[in-house]
Amino acid sequence: MHDGPGPAKAWGGVFSVPTDRRMEAFSESVSYDCRLAEDDIAGSTAHAQMLAACGIISAAEAESIVATLAEIGREIAEGRFPFSTAREDIHLNIEAVLTERIGDAGRKLHTARSRNDQVATDLRLFCRRAIDRLDAGLTELQRSFLDLAERERDLVIPAYTHLRRAQPVLAAHQLLGWCEKFDRDRERLADCRKRVNRLPLGSAALAGSSLPIDRQHVATALGFDSVMANSLDAASDRDFVCELAFAIALAGVHLSQWAEEWILYSSEEFGFLLLPENFCTGSSIMPQKINPDALELSRGKSARLVGNLQALLVLLKGLPTAYNRDLQEDKEPIFDSIDTLEAVLGIAVPLVAGTRFNRDRITAGINRGHLDATSLMEALIAEGVPQRTAHETVGKLVRTAMDRGVSLSDLSDEECTSASSAFTPAVREALGPDRAVARMQSYGSTAPAQVAHQLTRWKEKLADEGASSG
Repeated sequence: MHDGPGPAKAWGGVFSVPTDRRMEAFSESVSYDCRLAEDDIAGSTAHAQMLAACGIISAAEAESIVATLAEIGREIAEGRFPFSTAREDIHLNIEAVLTERIGDAGRKLHTARSRNDQVATDLRLFCRRAIDRLDAGLTELQRSFLDLAERERDLVIPAYTHLRRAQPVLAAHQLLGWCEKFDRDRERLADCRKRVNRLPLGSAALAGSSLPIDRQHVATALGFDSVMANSLDAASDRDFVCELAFAIALAGVHLSQWAEEWILYSSEEFGFLLLPENFCTGSSIMPQKINPDALELSRGKSARLVGNLQALLVLLKGLPTAYNRDLQEDKEPIFDSIDTLEAVLGIAVPLVAGTRFNRDRITAGINRGHLDATSLMEALIAEGVPQRTAHETVGKLVRTAMDRGVSLSDLSDEECTSASSAFTPAVREALGPDRAVARMQSYGSTAPAQVAHQLTRWKEKLADEGASSG
């Protein structure tokens, strides 16, 4: 960025004194909204073509504008464009250079629009592209979890509530649970995209334009689904930014939950997971350490995403109708949220792909914690014992086993039948983590047949999406 020579302002006609340099430095946004350059050029190109189609500027003027905008776009992409903070923002930087090169034709580009509706359009185009990238990243993460689930489809692991051993499940079942969470994140992004993809351009500052413009022409050219219906609302609406920030924050929370679980599961105390060492780091003082820093940073970065959402909501809460300069502050939080989630996804995909389950460690400890207690209770229920009675009966058997330091299957028939006359050899078949898993029947459960169905469904779903995107 260059300070620039202090050019005349695009809005300076009414002012009798120049802008203080301290004000210029305080109010500039080009240092970060330069990221909207691609979108600003796309919006200006469509706007110029519409002006020509409506007879407001000539076809030759539109051709000159479009060609020069394309030239400016190439210079920006190659890092050769002379940005100036004295020109405030990305819009005025591009327009000023355009006008320097083609004269009055460049001065006509801003006809029937304001920076208010211009920046709203740019930001919607930027967010639309970001949503598509984030969706692709989440899809790749789902594929990584699906591949790991396929590799570990027969492994039985303990599942936890309150971080205490609860019931046995197939590892694949737990892994596919993350696919479900990330799918809801994708659904939220897709739903947000519907509201992002509405055109505000042509609303001008707040009241619209008296010139015979065709807003639908621009919407079609830019791929918007519809044109926003109220010019006051269109120029100032940032609901879509907050909505996207929320969808990103919740995806970040899901990634944080995953990271926390895998940090625990890869610890010596659990020993369930073997993380890829190329996504771990060491200690400067303890030579033996292999730390899960990628997971810890993924967990930590979710705080930024939540904070950005809160900043955007607080930014909007006190604003009156129409555009206010406060809205300049919307870009850095949403840019940071997008960048942060993309960075976490970029690490998460290969980390999941490189992780293995420690089968020997898991199998050696699978009988700890009486994971089959619920299975035994439901077997008694199947014999006609009321649920509350069965619950109490099995609870007493668990206490007996705990006191003796054994598993439920180690209890004798006499001990079991003394607890309940309904305890039969068929009921005993419910004991053992593998059997407990195998006995499951309900839709969506960890039953092997249900998990096989889930694996097939996810493979088909992700294959179809890959084919459609290709």
